[in-house]
Amino acid sequence: MKNSKSLLAILALLVGVSTLTACKKTKVTEKDGIEYTYIKEGNEKAPTGEFLLYHIAITTASDSVIFSTADQPFPQYIQVDDSRPVTTGMDEIFVGLRKGDSIAFESEVKTIYGDNFPPVMKEDDLVKVRIGVFEIMNEEAIQAYFEKVMAAEQVKKEERAKERIIEEDKLIQDYIKEKGLNAQKTESGLYYVIEEEGTGEPVTPGTTMMVDYAGYLLDGTLFDTSIESVAKENNIYNENRPAYEPLPVSVGMGQVIPGWDEGLLLLKKGSKGKFLIPSPLAYGENGAGAMIPANSVLVFDVNVADVQ
Repeated sequence: MKNSKSLLAILALLVGVSTLTACKKTKVTEKDGIEYTYIKEGNEKAPTGEFLLYHIAITTASDSVIFSTADQPFPQYIQVDDSRPVTTGMDEIFVGLRKGDSIAFESEVKTIYGDNFPPVMKEDDLVKVRIGVFEIMNEEAIQAYFEKVMAAEQVKKEERAKERIIEEDKLIQDYIKEKGLNAQKTESGLYYVIEEEGTGEPVTPGTTMMVDYAGYLLDGTLFDTSIESVAKENNIYNENRPAYEPLPVSVGMGQVIPGWDEGLLLLKKGSKGKFLIPSPLAYGENGAGAMIPANSVLVFDVNVADVQ
């Protein structure tokens, strides 16, 4: 849960400022007794089998955002099914949605979410919900719509990645200077250090390499390693892990993050090195689990134990 736009700003996004005072009707659901108000009332019912697309904002009583499609690249949607069972007040509201509807209501968390409410909240906490229905689409149209949105989002993501690489390049250079590393940079933005050259033929895509590694955040926090002693030294040893041993990687095949795919192709059997990987070549905007936050530059010590 995070503080974000004010409720007024979210409502403006959903229904337009000019409609905020044009309340036409208030209803109460038979189930749960949710009182909901039409800020704007639509009149076009979607045929069974087609889809209603809508924006939604769910906030706390103090307008802290729990969830909002304003923060997402995609709206929400629901397939219309007149035979759908209605067991809750929320079911009643969604079954009755029409294109053009803008609805506002508030109720207790448990009434809105059922038993699956956010763990940081209490079941009797008050939440506010705003829904704005903006389109009806059949299956073919909604598929085309989401493909278009995904393509547009991918372009935006690539642009953000370019900006991140530029921003993080300064962080990596500062790290290199602080640690006194002799690092080289590839065209993609990956930095690497060859500490021991290794022997044998250059590696080609598809080759299996057995790699020992230790992965760190820029602040020195170890988040993963294949080396048992390193795990124990840094208090992340996991006795339930199947094994602490070199990781087999078919390099250049997309099995690992892009920074590894590129970096391992620069090494040979017996090579020891270090990768300094900007976030777009690692786990990007999503991060990875609790240990790797979004947009994290990663540092890996790697040792190629074998090449097969």
